[in-house]
Amino acid sequence: MLEDTLQLVGILDDGDHLHVRTAFEQYDVVIIGGGPAGLTAAIYCGRARLNTILIEKALVGGLATYTNEIENFPGFPDGTSGLGLMELFHKQAKKFGVKFKLTDVKSVDLEEETKRVETFRNIYEAKTVIVASGGRPRITKAKNEEKYLFDKGISFCATCDAAANTDKTVMVIGSGDAAIEEGMFLSKFAKEVIVSVIHDEPKMDCNEIARDQALANPKMRMVWNTMVESFDGDEHLERVNLKNLKTGETESFEVDTCFEFIGYEPNTEIFENKLNMSKRKYVITNEKMETGIPGVFACGDVREKELKQVATAVGDGAIAGVGAERYIAETEMFENQIMQKERIGLIYIYSAIDAPSRELLPMMQEIEGEFDDQVKLNVIDQYKGKSLCDRLGCDIEPMTIFYTKNGEVMDTSTRVDKKSVVESLNKLVKRPVGA
Repeated sequence: MLEDTLQLVGILDDGDHLHVRTAFEQYDVVIIGGGPAGLTAAIYCGRARLNTILIEKALVGGLATYTNEIENFPGFPDGTSGLGLMELFHKQAKKFGVKFKLTDVKSVDLEEETKRVETFRNIYEAKTVIVASGGRPRITKAKNEEKYLFDKGISFCATCDAAANTDKTVMVIGSGDAAIEEGMFLSKFAKEVIVSVIHDEPKMDCNEIARDQALANPKMRMVWNTMVESFDGDEHLERVNLKNLKTGETESFEVDTCFEFIGYEPNTEIFENKLNMSKRKYVITNEKMETGIPGVFACGDVREKELKQVATAVGDGAIAGVGAERYIAETEMFENQIMQKERIGLIYIYSAIDAPSRELLPMMQEIEGEFDDQVKLNVIDQYKGKSLCDRLGCDIEPMTIFYTKNGEVMDTSTRVDKKSVVESLNKLVKRPVGA
């Protein structure tokens, strides 16, 4: 495990200019983003005793902290506030020794074995990086909107805030699948759901089934050819002013909450051309949260996936945290044990579920013994040690790999019989067996 090293930030004066000296810190894991996914990954990494730092540019807890009431997170039958839940996550991560830094990440270098994450004053070097930078809802950018975002009348999560709007009047901005489906969900609680649709009647951006169901819903009222011009109210939102795109007239609607469903934007700008992304700029991972770059994982709302909720973010973060721990352990095993430099190396790739390759194990151990401590045998199960096999570039079993004391691979072979293996080892040991 890497030890902390820190070059203190200093200000140098050369007589004409002031220069900021960059501080370098080394960690096992750097987590970018402090929402539910990043915090969960931090808990797992910290509990595994990995030297971990989490970097968050705004508020630890992310967008979840702006949700007044969360009723669908397991373990809280009476519900909980987003802020309260995230404070618990934060406290638990700190309990396991995770360090926190509130700053913005400026750039990343992820290709090398040692990853680099750079902020304004610091460069963090790490064995692994977990990207949990989340996303942000797309907003209308209408007048006064910033005054009422999140917990002051403008919401982006019907599942989170529907119950709080029981028997109230709400507005939905948007007509895509998410907007209409969330609007219908809201109609189970609210007394009226007003929907601002930018298109002519009856055109919507959602699928036809959702459109027909919404039009038939007695609690849903469509306001066609409109877009938000401004938001009004005192400390909490009270009115949404819609502008008719054909007539130019403005109509005010008294509402308790306005739900905006006009899209979502991932926070992936600094990962452009560095991580594999979808057309919508979400990071693409496999089910192990791997990005395709060894040692780099992504989790939570920043990745391309179907459902974006606190519960799914927690699952992603757990997988990423375990993945980072496993990657570091396997790296240390690969460097210190598999590719050890004390003796000639012999690696045997086999499958535990394949009887013929499994039955060759005693023969490989016998060969190792015949070379009087000059050869070190390492055995890798292709299934359980897949990532180790990937590092070695082998996807066939049974297979043997031979390498010198300086770690240089000299030969690979799928001929796994005693004569062939001994002949290959003799070339490296440079003496016949028994001499």
